[in-house]
Amino acid sequence: MSVQFSNSLSRWQRQADQILADRRELESVRSDELLQRIRNAAWQAKSGAPLSKLLPTVYALAIEATRRVTGKIHYPVQVMGALALFEGHIAEMQTGEGKTLTAVLPVTLRALMGRGVHVITSNNYLAQRDAEEMGAIYRHLGLTTDCVHPELQDEERRAAYGCDITYGTASEMGFDFLRDRLRQGALADEDRPPRQFFEAFTQREPTVQRGHYFALIDEADSILIDESRTPLIIGLEQPNPPAMVSLYRWCVGMSQQLRFGDDFEFDPQKRQAHLTEHGARNVVLLAKPVLLDSVDMERIYQHVEKALTAQLAYERDRDYVIADDEVVIVDEGTGRKMEGRKWQEGLHQLVEAKESVPITPPTSSAARITIQSFYRRYEHLAGMTGTATQARQELKRTYRLHVSVIPTHRPCIRRGLSTRVFVSQAAKREAIASAVREQLAAGRSVLIGTPSVDASEGVAAVLLRHDIDHAILNARFHDLEAEIVQRAGVSGSVTIATNMAGRGTDILLEDTVRHAGGLHVIATELHTSKRIDRQLVGRSARQGDPGTFQFFLSLEDELLRVLPPAKRQRSQQQARPNSQGELPSNWARLFHRTQANLESLHTKQRRRLLEHEKEQAKKYRRMGLDPYLELAE
Repeated sequence: MSVQFSNSLSRWQRQADQILADRRELESVRSDELLQRIRNAAWQAKSGAPLSKLLPTVYALAIEATRRVTGKIHYPVQVMGALALFEGHIAEMQTGEGKTLTAVLPVTLRALMGRGVHVITSNNYLAQRDAEEMGAIYRHLGLTTDCVHPELQDEERRAAYGCDITYGTASEMGFDFLRDRLRQGALADEDRPPRQFFEAFTQREPTVQRGHYFALIDEADSILIDESRTPLIIGLEQPNPPAMVSLYRWCVGMSQQLRFGDDFEFDPQKRQAHLTEHGARNVVLLAKPVLLDSVDMERIYQHVEKALTAQLAYERDRDYVIADDEVVIVDEGTGRKMEGRKWQEGLHQLVEAKESVPITPPTSSAARITIQSFYRRYEHLAGMTGTATQARQELKRTYRLHVSVIPTHRPCIRRGLSTRVFVSQAAKREAIASAVREQLAAGRSVLIGTPSVDASEGVAAVLLRHDIDHAILNARFHDLEAEIVQRAGVSGSVTIATNMAGRGTDILLEDTVRHAGGLHVIATELHTSKRIDRQLVGRSARQGDPGTFQFFLSLEDELLRVLPPAKRQRSQQQARPNSQGELPSNWARLFHRTQANLESLHTKQRRRLLEHEKEQAKKYRRMGLDPYLELAE
């Protein structure tokens, strides 16, 4: 721990103690007088008084308002977290430490400026829930609150952004920004007519957003890091000519005839396939439907390579699910369905052809922005998460945000058990079933974390065979999330869940479970990021509860599929498992090395994406063009 950070913690501790002491003196103050004091603070803020000077008074008032509305009083560590957030930090607070309540304090203070505060959550359910629950506190303080979600019309969105505090998801607010650029035309900041291409969008309507003053981001690392590799794009639907539909279906069928090594090379880490010279010749010589006579060979080559990528890199029930005859992308970080999102440049249509579902029309990009560029636009930015430490360098470099680790309210007594490694998925899942039975016999509850829908259902099938009752929480059942999580802390319960980032609902333990040792978390694989593993592990031992966790890995895990086939085969040949298919624990090093390499690769990809966008934006601004519209083409 650096001296500077230690000094900050000591300063925040002293400030928190003083603020909580000031709050006690407000207990006898009438609600109308409390409201008048907040209004006085707002008048001072708008008159130019520094918010740092108003902070002790406003935080004390907000804590007292929270007590009157919810019956809860902020802990000192929550106030410390709120002080870090005001100073523009990422506050790392463990699961169950009350981040939602912590956010009330800096949000209230920033909202006094009357310039609009945006609170970003990881999904629409949490945005609407928090806007409703926290809105009661803000109304007690004379502040208005609303939530933007996909069903809102433009006028409703405009009204929501006109409130003092607006809740929403990162993508919803990013898309509203892009739609505003389209409304204002390609030269939104210039006094010139828009380009004809965007005439349909540019009736000079008023924008729905009124600026980008302060954003507070929940699950900040998930949004600012994990989601930032995928740009936000508003698409224009294009015609779907019969020749292209024929091309998609032909490419998928033909790609199954090509041989790895001879006809194509595949990089699993980058998820890219490339035809060799031999493969390109084969593509030329293969019989093609008459409709493809109008398609040039360069485009055929590109779509064959994308068809190979769709076959090798994108798996059903891991990267996407089929719902009502549609391919729906699954978010890698949260395990949720991403309704309305599509892969670009024909990849989505090739996955549809692969799955033999109706092929939807492709889209061209009308407007585009990365998560990095969007949040760098805010005058003030802060965030909360339980797992930012590993990403502290990237957060500082990209967003100029420092990570501050806030102490827990009660000491954390979480205990990790030794990692177990198996030669196959089958052997691993049998061992998981035995481990679950042991924990249930002790009167505990068990949470099993899996990386994909397919993996969760594979584990469920084994538990079913062993007559172990369980509930599944994945992209197929996310509507039942709150109900499933509510039962997860009951003695004898077993919950299988895909990635737990952004779930927003704590697992509350029965007393019998707490006395038996708490929640036991079984991680069935390592993810592509240590932070996602920590998010799962952090579900146990919250708020001083007991709890344990253990990793179960196998040489057939999804993580190792990024390795070259020859290396995977060599590892399988070198493995010397025991009679239960288990390997020595030192095999875990292979998984940790692979994970570290992937993290490094993804960091480089995000950096290159941001640098490319910045260079392109400079070029278009020099030409007097709007980069968010020009970059889309």
